[in-house]
Amino acid sequence: MSGEPGIFCPGATGWRFDNSYSRLPEVLFSRVAPVPVAWPEIVLLNERLAGDLGLDADALRHTGAEFLSGNSLPLGADPIAQAYAGHQFGHFTNLGDGRALLLGEHMAPGARRFDIQLKGSGQTPYSRRGDGRAALGPMLREYIVSEAMHALGIPTTRSLAVVSTGEKILRDKPLPGAVLTRVAASHIRVGTFEYAAALGDLRTVEALLEHTLQRHYPESAQSENKALALLAAAVESQADLVARWLCVGFVHGVMNTDNMALSGETIDYGPCAFMDTYDPATVFSSIDRGGRYAYGKQPHIAHWNLARLAEALLPLVDKDREKSIERANTTLEAFPRRFQDHYQSGLRKKLGLLTAEDDDFDLANELLAWMTRAKSDFTNTFASLIRAAGTHRLPQGLSDADFSIWFEKWTARLGRQQKTKDEIAAAMRSANPSVIPRNHRVEEALAAANDGDLSAMQRLLDILSRPFEESAANEPFCEPPPPGIETYRTFCGT
Repeated sequence: MSGEPGIFCPGATGWRFDNSYSRLPEVLFSRVAPVPVAWPEIVLLNERLAGDLGLDADALRHTGAEFLSGNSLPLGADPIAQAYAGHQFGHFTNLGDGRALLLGEHMAPGARRFDIQLKGSGQTPYSRRGDGRAALGPMLREYIVSEAMHALGIPTTRSLAVVSTGEKILRDKPLPGAVLTRVAASHIRVGTFEYAAALGDLRTVEALLEHTLQRHYPESAQSENKALALLAAAVESQADLVARWLCVGFVHGVMNTDNMALSGETIDYGPCAFMDTYDPATVFSSIDRGGRYAYGKQPHIAHWNLARLAEALLPLVDKDREKSIERANTTLEAFPRRFQDHYQSGLRKKLGLLTAEDDDFDLANELLAWMTRAKSDFTNTFASLIRAAGTHRLPQGLSDADFSIWFEKWTARLGRQQKTKDEIAAAMRSANPSVIPRNHRVEEALAAANDGDLSAMQRLLDILSRPFEESAANEPFCEPPPPGIETYRTFCGT
C-alpha cells in the first residue's frame, strides 16, 4: 500500500478517542501522518490487554493490521509527534518523537485514558536525518520486557501489538521492519517540561502543568502551589518506581530525562536488561561506557532528573527566584528518604520480614554484600531463601562461612515474628519472582523470531506472564546463562 493513510472504519473494534494533549499549545507537537508500509502483518497481538482496553481482539486480529501499522487511521485519531527535550548522559538536547506518533487517547472502560502510540511509523519533523522506522527485533524485545514488567507488578507502558511491515530497513545490515503499538498512561516526560521551559513561554509551561495534574494527579490539581504539587507527586512516584526496579534486578540503561515519564511508568525499553549475577556496578548499555546508569546508580540519577524537572517549574513555584529555589529544593530533599522507605519495604518483603526492626536494612545489605563477593545470582538467591524459610536449613550451594553467619542472623530474625514458616514463605513467594526475562532466553526467542519461528517467543511470553509461579515448566527459564557466555550488551534499538 502506498500514499497517504486513509480513514479506517473501526467497526466493532471499539476505539474511542478523546485527544486532550493535541488541544495544548501547538508548540508542544507537530501534526503528521504515519508513513504507510508495504505489507503489514500482525506478528504479536496482546489479546488480554486489548480486552482490558475495551477493544475487540478478534476484530483487531482480522482487520487491525492496517491500523496498527499506520496505513489507516481509526475514526477520531489525531496523529501527532510530540516535541520534548532531554538531558542525555547529562547534556541538554532538543529531541521529539523521531520515529513515533501518538495516534490519540483511547478512553477505556471506567473512564481510563490511555495514549496509543505507533513506534516505527516513519519520519517526523524531529527525526534528525533518521528514517523513522524500527526493526522487528527491538520491537519484539520491548514487547517481551514491558509485558514482563507488567506481570511483575511494576508500573510500565505496555505493548498492544507488533506488526511487520514487509519492508527492510538499513542499519548495519538490512533488517525486517516493524511497528510497535505502545499503550501508556501518557507520554509526558521530564523532558517535555524542559522543552516547554526552554521556549521561554511561561503560559505553555503552565498549560502543560495543568494538563499533567488533571491527567495523573487530579487530587493535586487544586493545590495552592501546583508546581510544587507536581514535583512532590513526581518525587513519590519515581521513588517507588526505582525501588521496584532494584528489587527485581532491573537496569533501565538509559535514564535520560526524556525517558522519565511523569505518570510514574517505566518507559523506553532500549538498552535495558535484568541482572543475573548481582553487582551494583552492572551496566548493559553499549554506550554507557562510564557507568552513569548502572544498576546501583539508578536512585541517584532519578533524583538528578527530578532536579531538572524542578528547574523547569521554578518560575511557577514562586515569583522570587531565591524563594522558588529554596522551596523546590525542600521538595526534592524528600526523594532519598522516600526511595529508602520504598526500597527497605521491598527488601523486607523479599526476606519475609513481616514486621519492622531497626536492623532490618543492615541485615539486607549484609546479604547483598555477600552476593556481590560470591557473584551470586540475584533472582535465584532469593528463590533459595524462600525454600529455606520453610525449613531453616541452609540452601544447597549457599553454605560458605560468611553466608552461614548471615543465615543464622536471618533465621533468628524470622523467629521473632508471630508468623508460621508457611506464612513467611508464602509472603516471600509473592515478592520474589522465580522467572525474569533472562537475557540469554530473550536473545534465543528473538533469534528464532527473526527466522520466522515465533514458538520460542510465545513460550517465553507465557512463562513471563506468571513470574511468581513455581512449576516444572518454569525451571528451564530459571537457569542463569551457561558458563563462558560473552558479556551481555544491549543497544538503543527501540
